[in-house]
Amino acid sequence: MMHKTLKKVIKPFRVLIALCLVLLLSLSNADTALAARSGGRIGGGSFRAPSRTYSTPRTYAPGGRGGYYAPYGGGFGFPFLLPFWGIGGGFGSLFGILIFFAIANFLFQSFRRAASNGSDDIGYGANPEVSVTRLQVGLLAQARDLQKELDRIATTADTDTAEGRVQVLQETSLALLRHPEYCVYAGGGTEQVRLNSAEAEFNRLSLIERSKFSEETLSNVNNQLNISSQKDKLSAADETDNPTALIDRGPGEYIIVTLLAATLGKYPIPKINGSEDLNQALRQMGGIPSDRLLAIEVLWTPQAEGDTLTKDDLMAEYTDLRLV
Repeated sequence: MMHKTLKKVIKPFRVLIALCLVLLLSLSNADTALAARSGGRIGGGSFRAPSRTYSTPRTYAPGGRGGYYAPYGGGFGFPFLLPFWGIGGGFGSLFGILIFFAIANFLFQSFRRAASNGSDDIGYGANPEVSVTRLQVGLLAQARDLQKELDRIATTADTDTAEGRVQVLQETSLALLRHPEYCVYAGGGTEQVRLNSAEAEFNRLSLIERSKFSEETLSNVNNQLNISSQKDKLSAADETDNPTALIDRGPGEYIIVTLLAATLGKYPIPKINGSEDLNQALRQMGGIPSDRLLAIEVLWTPQAEGDTLTKDDLMAEYTDLRLV
């Protein structure tokens, strides 16, 4: 009798109880997915407007033995103009033709710079266009050598110079290209922005990725090397004290590597639809020249020895990755 009465009382609340159980399980899974994660970071750069010295073209003009060189627009006097009217061989002479083409080229370059507001093809000027690129790769955890390689790059890289930052990007791209059999997920893209807003966009993307780490256990940013004293917090001794630690975390399944680059001018990577697109994007990232590269960051997780990244972690934190 009491059992039937209890069923009658509970029946209207079945849906509510079921929803509460689902919510409880979801929160439990979220806690597991958002467990402590170590991360590594390599980066550096500057978002100052690039400068380029422009040397005024010079040409030969007769003026005594051996002649002299003088810039256009000054110092030539009559010898600069008179060849067109017959002096020194006339317009048909070789000297007159050279002068004509020099003036035409000078005027063409001047009009082109004026038309592009003082900027040229690669974006020199007061507020040039900048490509902010994010490329993310998910690898199987068997690629442990990659983690060691990233650790080596972080501890030896000179991130305070343009050449050093290019080398970081080249070595990281090459390390990923050497592990195609482990690359299972990828994603990313390029945003075209102006220089005055490029740093904010770059920092936004960096903060999104860094917020997924509970701690940066190894970093080298602008030649400031930091190695966390908590690097071995998930050591074998901890697992001995807590036999269920491995079960709670789940098996380590993945490594996530993120490459961020701010590049002067238009330098987009292809849309990642498969392994060929990923390889092309990695080759493009590794081939960025130092005179175009403004800033970089390489981030990866897990970094600390013994740390893991499970499939639940990947699904919870890296929702825009797709199978390649």
